[in-house]
Amino acid sequence: MKSSFYLSSKEVFLDVVDAKEYVQLDRVSTLYQSLKDSVKKPLKMILLYGKPGTGKSMMLNKLYEDIKEQQKVVMYHTPLVDETEFLKSLARDIYGIRPFEELNFTQFNELSEHYEFEKTPLVLLDEAQLYSATLMEKIRLISDARKIKFVITLHKTEKEDVIAKEHFQTRIWESLELHNATVSELKIYIQKKLMKNNCFDVANMFDNKNVKCIHNITSGNYRDTNKLLDALFSLYDWYEENQPTKINYSNISTKIIEMAAIRTGFINA
Repeated sequence: MKSSFYLSSKEVFLDVVDAKEYVQLDRVSTLYQSLKDSVKKPLKMILLYGKPGTGKSMMLNKLYEDIKEQQKVVMYHTPLVDETEFLKSLARDIYGIRPFEELNFTQFNELSEHYEFEKTPLVLLDEAQLYSATLMEKIRLISDARKIKFVITLHKTEKEDVIAKEHFQTRIWESLELHNATVSELKIYIQKKLMKNNCFDVANMFDNKNVKCIHNITSGNYRDTNKLLDALFSLYDWYEENQPTKINYSNISTKIIEMAAIRTGFINA
């Protein structure tokens, strides 16, 4: 097995949000189908929430890619925290208008009255916990007019749970929660990502024992798992170059997993 093979495996676990890298897991696929079904319902808002690293951004990105040919859909990866800039961006991306001057909330609502769509335009807002309470209230009021439908993501923390209750408890909305992977789901996740990128031999090196070790370190969090495996394959690449006799090519070493965990800060040495 050549050094470049481990580098290829390392690249599989770069922390990027790309719908092409979406991995089908039964529970995640069921949740994603629920999200797609919710988008078709006459809901004003849909909330997608979960702890950081559970795949909210990935799911939002996949939704965008899957429906962008079917209806008007806009994706905001980075929150536009200034109210005027947010409204001007909506005017540009939904209605094709580029206001040169400031656009306030009342003007935006008046503008939206002049446009009709066969399907309600959909706006996907990632990292919505970064929006101010004032702007979230404006977003809520825009959704109430049923001219635009929103799907938003929130981190699941005590603070964000409060935000969700304050802004959405009286609205027609639906909430979907993402979770960390179980041990069996994590094994499928790791192996599928590797096999999708033609790293079949490396995928076969993962068994229940070493995946359980990874799960104990990352709690099944996808982002943390990616970070750990990125470090893991960096170490394997080093061993391949410098001490190849120390590598067991049939099985991932628990010792090297722990070394990767120390390198990434998951374990304090």
